[in-house]
Amino acid sequence: MKNNIIIAGVPRAGKSTISRRLAKQYGYQHISMDSIIAGFEKCFPETGVNTYTGLSSMDTLRLISGKMAPFVRAMLDSGEYDEFQPGMVLDMYQLLPGDYMKYIHGANCEIFYFITSDVTPEERFAIQKRYDTEKDYTFYKSEEELREGAVYIVEQSICMKEQCQKYGLPYFETAKDREQTFDLFLQGIVMEKHV
Repeated sequence: MKNNIIIAGVPRAGKSTISRRLAKQYGYQHISMDSIIAGFEKCFPETGVNTYTGLSSMDTLRLISGKMAPFVRAMLDSGEYDEFQPGMVLDMYQLLPGDYMKYIHGANCEIFYFITSDVTPEERFAIQKRYDTEKDYTFYKSEEELREGAVYIVEQSICMKEQCQKYGLPYFETAKDREQTFDLFLQGIVMEKHV
């Protein structure tokens, strides 16, 4: 198994939860790319990394993914985490499988996608409400905004699933049987680490 792990996918699919478990149980250094992207938006607007550009949800996802994937590759190529065993677990929303393959594939990392594509927007809205906490930016959004966002999240999940299938990348559906999915994923990580 490679030294670093990227946990990618959509909001409230369990990226941060599974990343924190990997950090706690196995000693990975947890890095949230959402925080780094927020820093880019605030301090370096000239990069064009901006979640609120007025573009469609899918176009915003494509824009940020295309800009952040080379940045993630540079982080991995720096070798900063190669000396640690294990290295880092990086959780990231805005990274499409196609951009992973174009910019990051071949680096010292493995990637796993966590998505919620097998649900209706209304079911996705219920997931958002169930797992939102005060720490999440969506916690303070109106129900109307969350319902609109649920449509986008399902659309993005379907896109990520299709790209994962195209490139042979592993993905996990967490809309149903979330905890069982997490347990199966962690069991797989344990088995890989001991092979």
